[in-house]
Amino acid sequence: MTVVTRWWFVRHAPVLGMKGQLYGSSDVACDTSDADAFRSLARKLPSNAIWITSHLSRTLETAAAIKAAGLSAPKPCIENGICEQNFGDWQRLSWDEMEKKDPRAYLTFWESPARNAPPKGESFVDVIARTTEVIEKYTKLHAGRDIIAICHGGSIRGALAHALGLTPEAGMAIVIDTLSLNRIDHIDGGLLRGKGASWRLLAVNHPPGCPLPSGMMQ
Repeated sequence: MTVVTRWWFVRHAPVLGMKGQLYGSSDVACDTSDADAFRSLARKLPSNAIWITSHLSRTLETAAAIKAAGLSAPKPCIENGICEQNFGDWQRLSWDEMEKKDPRAYLTFWESPARNAPPKGESFVDVIARTTEVIEKYTKLHAGRDIIAICHGGSIRGALAHALGLTPEAGMAIVIDTLSLNRIDHIDGGLLRGKGASWRLLAVNHPPGCPLPSGMMQ
């Protein structure tokens, strides 16, 4: 019997007061006032699921808002491995401010932005690696279950890059809007009678207010 483990990724609610700044893994406030969006997510997400978030308040507040909108949910497990990318010395700065702060480091970063790390920060390659560890751990521990991960644009891109075997550069090209729903399934034994991949993609950047495609139904 094929065992399917369903991953539902939701990016946190929009952040407040950081327009034009790279907030990264800083703990910044978010706006959970869009009641329609949260009601829609509460209707779409499965009720009997494992929940995980990062340690940042914007993921915890987003999870709480979905629950308050009508979805029965357990207390989420906190996983630092699905946190947003740490941009080190560049966090809370604009791109212009980053360049002025350290022109040489800025130039070096842009030689390979998916693979190079900002000063005292981490690269997107690092994000893929730690996100992969969390996904593989929970897929093994909770095989056949629904797993809801309320996390970040960077970690969701990392998850999709892992599942689809993408290069870091291709992973960074994926658009993940706030409150979007993203779905991948792990197929124990693989697709195509064992000759294919272990993961299938069902949705990327799905707006909360749009109906679910038939393949994504619980």
